[in-house]
Amino acid sequence: MGVNRFVLNGISYHGHGAINEIPGIIKSKGFKKAFVASDPDLIKFGVTAKVTDLLDKNGIAYEIYSDIKPNPTIENVKSGVEAYKASGADFMITIGGGSSMDTGKGIGIIVNNPEYADVRSLEGVAPTKNRTVFTIAVPTTGGTGAESTINYVITDVEKKRKFVCVDPNDIPDIAVVDPDMMASMPKGLSASTGMDALTHAIEGYTTAAAWELSDCLNLEAIKLIAKNLRKAVDNDPDGREGMALAQYVTAMAYSNVGLGIAHSMAHTLGAVYDTPHGVACAMMLPIVMEFNAEATGDKFKYIAEAFGVDTSNMSQDEYRQAAIDEVRKLSVDVGIPTKLDKLKEEDLDFLCESAAADACAPGNPKPASLDQFREMFKKLM
Repeated sequence: MGVNRFVLNGISYHGHGAINEIPGIIKSKGFKKAFVASDPDLIKFGVTAKVTDLLDKNGIAYEIYSDIKPNPTIENVKSGVEAYKASGADFMITIGGGSSMDTGKGIGIIVNNPEYADVRSLEGVAPTKNRTVFTIAVPTTGGTGAESTINYVITDVEKKRKFVCVDPNDIPDIAVVDPDMMASMPKGLSASTGMDALTHAIEGYTTAAAWELSDCLNLEAIKLIAKNLRKAVDNDPDGREGMALAQYVTAMAYSNVGLGIAHSMAHTLGAVYDTPHGVACAMMLPIVMEFNAEATGDKFKYIAEAFGVDTSNMSQDEYRQAAIDEVRKLSVDVGIPTKLDKLKEEDLDFLCESAAADACAPGNPKPASLDQFREMFKKLM
């Protein structure tokens, strides 16, 4: 076994009411003004205010930045860098799902590494010299885990593609994972972000670079999701808490070992059709699990068991099928569609080439040819 690197948050707070820690953190660090990155819907529905009200009460100055799309763009990052510089802020609070956090990561990295002002130059593993702006990340969805990862994904609207940036300098300094911040998520968003977390956990568990430390985290996350996602979609507080923890636990792991082609295919569906990332992941996951099954050793046995299946009398083929069936059933139970109406035959070449070139593809347990990508995409038609 070679050398394995593991990057984690410095500090994280978990549990109902965890956001109440934020003013004390800010004061203890001596920060003067927050740059709050949060998307327009969260502001409209009063979710962002749960944190900004605490700042108001404690006399902490802030400026809100909300030029953030669900699949955040190069423009969102560029205008954010300008807004940060103009604001006089000395730290950042990102409040939201992957969109707000990924935008914040891009902004913070460029502010402290101005030679990367061309956002495209951050694609892949950019050797930035300086840590991002000091960031407190507050997730509002139970899915992306972006508050504990070294990755972010930006959409290049011109080129109809998403690009993945991997940089240990972008991990937020502090994560505040409070299930109460997730309580106003509509059912559809709870379902899609929860399935994104499951895709992280299963791909991270079976990815080429997986090892013992990441495996124990990802397997625990699969158990938590199997037990809690249906409840979270029904807005049960225990289900929310379970999913808040699950998304964080798998993100600690997948961020360090990589993913697979369910993610590369989901990225290209998001870039071409603006499909929400979690929905695209959920649709691809069982299809990709079928494709990968032969290259996963006995890992599908443990996935099936995490869902409560008794595998003691099953053959390898049977427990592999059981794992795929459980994932498919969960996805359907929480209301994810199995077909993508927008998908057109004439887009398949571009979709396959994009998916093959995506940064997540090399982590897949076995390589996929363009023809194999095509067969998998066609299962959505």
